[in-house]
Amino acid sequence: MFVLFSCITFAQTAKVTGVVVDVNENPVQGVTVSYQNNSTITTKEGFYVIEIPANKKVVLVYTHSVLKSITAPFQLKQYEILEYNPIMSVEEQLTEVVITSDRRRVEGITSISSDVVRKNPNLSGGIESVIKTLQGVSSNTELSSAYSVRGGNYDENLVYVNEVEVYRPFLVRSGQQEGLSFTNVDLVQNIDFSAGGFQAKFGDKMSSVLDITYRTPKQFGATFEASFLGGSASVDLISKDKRWTAITGIRYRDNSLLVNSQETQTNYRPTFVDVQTNVNFDMSDKWQFSFLGNASQNKYNYQPLTRQTNFGTISDPIALLVFYDGQENDEYQTLFGALKTTYVASENSTYKFIASTYHTQEQEYYDIDAAYSLGEVDTNIGSETFGDVAFSRAIGSQLNHARNDLDALIINAEIKGSHNAKKKFQIDWGLKYTREDIRDRIVEWEVIDSAGFSINPPIIDIPVNDQPYNPYVGPLVPFQDVRATNFVTIDRFSGFAQFNTKTNIGSNQLNINFGVRAHNWLVSGDNINDSKSQTVFSPRAQFALKPSWKNTDMLFRFSTGFYYQPPFYRELRDLNGAVQPNVKAQKSVHFVFSNDYNFTLGDGDNKKKFKLVSEAYYKTMDDVNTYTLENVRIRYRANNEATAYAYGFDARINGEFVKGTESWFSFGYLKTEENQNGRGNIARPTDQRLKFGILFQDYMPNIPNVKLYLNLVYNTGLPGGSPSYADVYQYQSRLRDYRRADVGFSYVFTEKNNERADGHWMKRFQDLSLGLEIFNLFDNQNAITNTWVRDAYTKNQYGIPNYMTTRVFNLKLTAKL
Repeated sequence: MFVLFSCITFAQTAKVTGVVVDVNENPVQGVTVSYQNNSTITTKEGFYVIEIPANKKVVLVYTHSVLKSITAPFQLKQYEILEYNPIMSVEEQLTEVVITSDRRRVEGITSISSDVVRKNPNLSGGIESVIKTLQGVSSNTELSSAYSVRGGNYDENLVYVNEVEVYRPFLVRSGQQEGLSFTNVDLVQNIDFSAGGFQAKFGDKMSSVLDITYRTPKQFGATFEASFLGGSASVDLISKDKRWTAITGIRYRDNSLLVNSQETQTNYRPTFVDVQTNVNFDMSDKWQFSFLGNASQNKYNYQPLTRQTNFGTISDPIALLVFYDGQENDEYQTLFGALKTTYVASENSTYKFIASTYHTQEQEYYDIDAAYSLGEVDTNIGSETFGDVAFSRAIGSQLNHARNDLDALIINAEIKGSHNAKKKFQIDWGLKYTREDIRDRIVEWEVIDSAGFSINPPIIDIPVNDQPYNPYVGPLVPFQDVRATNFVTIDRFSGFAQFNTKTNIGSNQLNINFGVRAHNWLVSGDNINDSKSQTVFSPRAQFALKPSWKNTDMLFRFSTGFYYQPPFYRELRDLNGAVQPNVKAQKSVHFVFSNDYNFTLGDGDNKKKFKLVSEAYYKTMDDVNTYTLENVRIRYRANNEATAYAYGFDARINGEFVKGTESWFSFGYLKTEENQNGRGNIARPTDQRLKFGILFQDYMPNIPNVKLYLNLVYNTGLPGGSPSYADVYQYQSRLRDYRRADVGFSYVFTEKNNERADGHWMKRFQDLSLGLEIFNLFDNQNAITNTWVRDAYTKNQYGIPNYMTTRVFNLKLTAKL
């Protein structure tokens, strides 16, 4: 059966129709609307209609002899008819306008243009800097691709590229170690995101879905980018008969510029490299093959030297001075390949087969000795020791050691089908098998010495240490000691079925979706004898009502359902490194109420389109697998000991705040708490109460060559920073608020290309620009964790903030052929 269905797609048809107008809303005759070899020309009334393939990304190009061209991506269902009325002007559009069918709107999907991602400044090299400005999304680290959604942690987010699930590193503990995000922005066509209440066709996670589609080349092209942070290059290839297409990209990243801006002085030599390719073959009108491949190598070599962190108050300034010895050598090597095929049996039935393999080899080796002094700072401006530690309150040392190795092989095979019944309803289904083979050795320990006394771990069976009053006769043990070797295999069978239909209630349109997922898994391996097979079922439903209100384009949505998250390997491993094979799936029930409102403001040339999306949600959670969060490292307790809840409100308004651009403002309120073993509710590690995000694009009217791109995020402080192995019920302090602004200025040399002579060398480029990026524009001191130091003099513990990057400047050259 897999062989029968192992080829890709016959292009079922849909239609795009509308009227092309100019900025004065007069119809434009003679506009060519084209897609590959298909084209049509607008009538004197500006009217056009064109057939396009259904169920795939299609880019229509609108060209005119005088007015500037427009490109608009679409994805429509079979037989769907979409009305799109573009406005053509004599001014170049700053960014590509993304137009999709009402399907995403009905499903509660947020779509983002690939141009928005490519042009905005970001540190991770991926799309995450833009995702973090969306409603419901939070993050307090700029060096990581990780983000949390509506109270969930980093492991609760689904990420797909071309319908293939991708994975994050296992051993990474710090954002600066991650290197490159999986997604190569030079290859991206479209980005869809859902913050909750998503349909059954998506996988088994509790928080969100990020669905990325790589583009299919239409002609030969190439891009190049170079900056102080590294570089990238990509090439688009297409055969003469247009049956073969390929897009390949290579990236190199060096974060020395960023890490050297931090308080810790280091010898830092990172190397982050990856190569990705996406190859498509149209064997016939009914068959198509595609292959997605990725190879990456991230090397993180870190040798800290010194650090001084000043904190306290103006009247009582305190400083932590640390001298380091040792180094850290981490390496992550990943190979990923996926084959996707689609077969269209008839006009109403489509089948897809997807097979993928993910292999990662990760090592984390470090021996770092930190000798610290905690003392009072000399604040006498005339003193020769101004700013230095004048009196030491405490001295001590900390030795960290690790020899962690992990080898993971994950194989997936999936078949999916889609069936339409004469436009009355649609049925989608899928079956998937996954095998996860994990080989993991963890050896890490920490020894803490304070004022000459070895600090024992705060566990009950260690005798009381009240030196110097009485001699200590107990054992000398590390403050933390985790040792485990795990060879684990997890076999999973999952599937889904969902039903979509559309009906009318009077003159109002109602879209209905019902679906259910099932997931069965079994954990086996060395020294695992009591494992039990487990099965969960996840029913889900969506309702979308579009009232027939005159001159008001509004839609209401309600989504609900069960969202189980069967444990991945990281969730099976407890704080001591031991695998607990019978950890249950965490369960979440979502209730999401949404309002989607499209409107226009202004008249004539100043007419602008906007969208306001607001959502209220409530999530109740059972069998919660509690965890500790340090930087981006999550360590689970693997005991399903808690219940939890999350509720909040999100809103986002986006549109043409500046004509021809897309910008948005987002706001979110969240409260999430958990109850461990009936001890009462406390804030979860992701309880980030308020969030504001801005993505803004602009250009100078008098100098249209100069563009501006701004990312601004404000999040209130997260709980956390408690000492290791501390009782979370005794430490509920919060980190400081996260405030960040990144801005990019770009001078586009090709802005006036249409006015240049045909033989001009600049005509070879679609885009050639030089940019200046300023990261952390206002130089805010954002802390991701606390380092806890004991003061032997006052018997206190101090939480010293671990600050992230300061203000950094970056030059970037971009070229596109």
